Amino acid sequence: MALDVTDHAAVIAFCAERDIALVVIGPEAPLVDGLSDALRAAHVPVFGPSQAAAQLEGSKGFTKDLCARAGIPTAGYVRTASLADARAALARFQPPYVLKADGLAAGKGVVIAETLADAEEALADMFGGGFGGAGAQVVIEEFMQGEEASFFALTDGTAIVPFGSAQDHKRVDDGDVGPNTGGMGAYSPAPVLTPELQARVMAEIIEPTVRTMREEGNPYQGVLFAGLMLTAEGPKLIEYNARFGDPECQVLMMRLENDLVAIMLACAKGELAGTEVALRDQTALTVVMAAKGYPGTPDKGGAIALNDAEADGAKVFHAGTALKDGALVANGGRVLNVTATGASVTEAQAKAYAAVDRITFPSGFCRRDIGWREVAREAST
Repeated sequence: MALDVTDHAAVIAFCAERDIALVVIGPEAPLVDGLSDALRAAHVPVFGPSQAAAQLEGSKGFTKDLCARAGIPTAGYVRTASLADARAALARFQPPYVLKADGLAAGKGVVIAETLADAEEALADMFGGGFGGAGAQVVIEEFMQGEEASFFALTDGTAIVPFGSAQDHKRVDDGDVGPNTGGMGAYSPAPVLTPELQARVMAEIIEPTVRTMREEGNPYQGVLFAGLMLTAEGPKLIEYNARFGDPECQVLMMRLENDLVAIMLACAKGELAGTEVALRDQTALTVVMAAKGYPGTPDKGGAIALNDAEADGAKVFHAGTALKDGALVANGGRVLNVTATGASVTEAQAKAYAAVDRITFPSGFCRRDIGWREVAREAST
């Protein structure tokens, strides 16, 4: 049945009718909308932060201000609430300029402008409604040099359990060029995020975040997805997601050995202490197959035939598909996540693209270089 997640009463009634024991909120919008609060008030166990805590993803300015209060390493920034203020603030920064719509923008609310003219044009677009209400405020940041990686941790508000690392590819085209997207592929683990760096991330970023949120009356419960820049000074926080994320979730799930539901239920009940996450000592790599036109207006309705894509152990996750007259069709921008595992990034990449090549999707496309940095590093050793 269709269920409108913005109708909190309907969701609660659905849970009561079916005796639902745990609700997992995947997308960011229902979290920012406060669905988890409504469910908890109805005594329904839920995995996901409160509306107040979900500001870590829902407002980039909120997170930057928290970093400032807690001493968490991140880029220098200015929050602006008008086009005039934003234009004036540009003088404090050097190009390239990093401009971020404050609110939710489906992973596309970041512009890196190479020149002052480009930055002013992007700001005019943001404040002019180019990102809807997400651009009512804009955060301007200093540009950080380094390599990006992602780190995941679970918390029930007090206990914190690491959940692994990943590296994704945001740009739409090969070579990491073109517009930003919600992610065109990823792999896990990210070897560049060494055990030593992960320990620093926990101590300098994750733990101060959880502690500060709890002390300020907004305890965070759920998964913390930290987007990081590995700089010469050490890891710095780019931004938080209040969910597992996509395509990072797919590669993490391919490596998970123990029961995800049991872990999430422990998190929801405040019983996370003593829980461990067991990950296979393998690499997982996923390739996003998107509909032509993405990240702009995607072509929907294109026929898809999966054929024998999963024959050699690959897994095809559906992200934006539908059934039309019994046939599988595209129904979104990012449509499929084709995922495989191997002993190395090189091996997992080869298996994932072999599975991609078995799929018939004429109106779709994908990047052909997911994992390219690590493949090059593996080739040089």
